[in-house]
Amino acid sequence: MEQERLRNRGIMKEDRMNQLPEELLLHILSLLPTETVVTTSVLSKRWRSLWKLVPNLEFDSDHHHTFSENVCKFFLSHKAPVLKSLHLKFGLHEVNPVDVGIWVGIAFARNLRELVLHCLPHPETFTFPSSLCTCNTLETLELKFFLVDITSPVLMKSLRTLRLQFLGFRGDESICNLLSGCPVLEDLVVDRCGYCHDVVTFTISVPSLQRLWIHEDNHGEGIRGYMINVPSLKFLEIIGLKGFDLCLNAPELVEAYFFEGSSYIISEKFLGSLKSARHLSLDLSPPLEIAYPTRSNFDQLISLEIGTRKAEWWNLLTLMLEISPKLQVLKLTDEYLNFRKDGLVGGKWNEPKYVPECLLSHLEKFVWIRYIWEREEEKEVATYILKNARRLKKATISTNSIESNEFNKLERRLNRLKELDGVVRASSSCHLLFEFDSSCSIHF
Repeated sequence: MEQERLRNRGIMKEDRMNQLPEELLLHILSLLPTETVVTTSVLSKRWRSLWKLVPNLEFDSDHHHTFSENVCKFFLSHKAPVLKSLHLKFGLHEVNPVDVGIWVGIAFARNLRELVLHCLPHPETFTFPSSLCTCNTLETLELKFFLVDITSPVLMKSLRTLRLQFLGFRGDESICNLLSGCPVLEDLVVDRCGYCHDVVTFTISVPSLQRLWIHEDNHGEGIRGYMINVPSLKFLEIIGLKGFDLCLNAPELVEAYFFEGSSYIISEKFLGSLKSARHLSLDLSPPLEIAYPTRSNFDQLISLEIGTRKAEWWNLLTLMLEISPKLQVLKLTDEYLNFRKDGLVGGKWNEPKYVPECLLSHLEKFVWIRYIWEREEEKEVATYILKNARRLKKATISTNSIESNEFNKLERRLNRLKELDGVVRASSSCHLLFEFDSSCSIHF
């Protein structure tokens, strides 16, 4: 009796699945690896050919010796008129480059929207297939571990997102030919960590580009600089451009972030390329050189974040306060406290000759994350902000937690924070909050 009840329940579940509309079933199958999708053909008569219509395909060689043969057989049987996505992950010893070109060509003929090609690292480099140079329907393209050798402009008139990870380029011209054929490109990711190529200047000239991410970790090897001409850019994030020349034209820039490893001379030219930004984050590596005087004025800047782990970082703070008259939010942060020693050589804090306009009439929020309370220079900076920010509504100062073997420092820290709390603030409505760690805070 029990066996019959369980059998009937199984039949009911199968019937319920078969009653689902085909569109929903295809959506469910699209969430599974393609190899798993093929195995569903044994479930029932209805499922026998359903896998042939799945619009999202994902193939991972995973050391299969028959990988290329299996993918070829799949494409011979697959019937979906439109492909939403094709993801291929493979090694050179498993795939013939000609086969990859054939598969991509078939996908393009079916109005492919998204293509991801991930070639596993190998001493030899997989060359970018020529069949990728023309596609009218492709909207997203991601390439990883390829050698790009494009001798003429491509044509991808619908491409909006392009991710280039660990690619080699045969000369500057290959980059220009690739990007020039993407007239509606909006998002570009360039990740070159630990991978060198034969490029002198990496040129990004895309009128339609809205967002750009660059992660560079080659320490000046190979490539010498970036020439970036992006008149419509709104968002920019750069990590690690140490020892490189940077020429930037982005008159519509709204948000810009320069993170760990980036090293620049803070000059009129550099600041001028960022002056339209409303939100700016600067975490620059030493040697930090500032070229005075500067005529740049950040009239649009309302939010500024500056990293405090670099030598004499406060000189950059002084400069930015003086040229950011409408600044409303100031954040100072040390994201890498464990790498900063209390004895870091930094020089002396020289406060501005005149109180900056932003402190007199606009700054409302001040945040300092991982404030080093033992350092006199940091106390002077915090004191200056509290004494001169007339419109300040809230100030939050966070210090690092004290280890169990350093409890002798606890009383000294409390005394130093009390001294800071005793500063006569320019804003009588300023709410001051000290945070020791995520579980402890003191209100004054």
